[in-house]
Amino acid sequence: MQGRASVIDGDTVEIAGKRIRFSGIDAPESRQYCEDAKGFEYSCGRRAAQALDEFLAASRPLHCSFVDRDHYGRLVGNCERADGHSVQRWLVEEGLALDWPRYSNGAYAAEQATAKAARRDLWQGRFDQPWDWRAANADKVDTISERPIGLGLFRGCSIKGNIAINSGERIYHVPGQEHYSETKISPQYGERWFCSEQEAQTAGWRKARR
Repeated sequence: MQGRASVIDGDTVEIAGKRIRFSGIDAPESRQYCEDAKGFEYSCGRRAAQALDEFLAASRPLHCSFVDRDHYGRLVGNCERADGHSVQRWLVEEGLALDWPRYSNGAYAAEQATAKAARRDLWQGRFDQPWDWRAANADKVDTISERPIGLGLFRGCSIKGNIAINSGERIYHVPGQEHYSETKISPQYGERWFCSEQEAQTAGWRKARR
């Protein structure tokens, strides 16, 4: 996919109505604050988003190749500007985001080491790793990109992937089925939305009998 990207936060953009989460990195949340070299707090999340917006504006359009879909239903991909510069590598090397070993296998470790040695941005002072900050501040994670789909974010993705409480069986419901309207989706428990039955079946979910 390629197109003009709108920045949602430091590691998420939107192209043609689709939310795309950059693969292998993690940037501070929109409400997250960090400390600069003098110990003063600043909005590191907003700074990362603003810097990303300026970086993308310098060479459009943005091109992304997808590698996965996360539990919020967002597409996860590797993205490059029109001039070929990797967005993820730039964000980490500038100290605006971190290499996320859980998903990157250290793909951006070298860029992070460079940023840390140069004390760029996040590395100038103290900060919480974004994944730790989210865990401790769940009530403050309110950016649209972190909310589960089903709130109008992914139009057309109307198939509900539900996990049975007793058996753990993964079942999906399509609009019009008997229990569709009463089925609630809880992404924190691994439940999710799908955009097609084929997508649900490929992911290992079975269609509800009624």
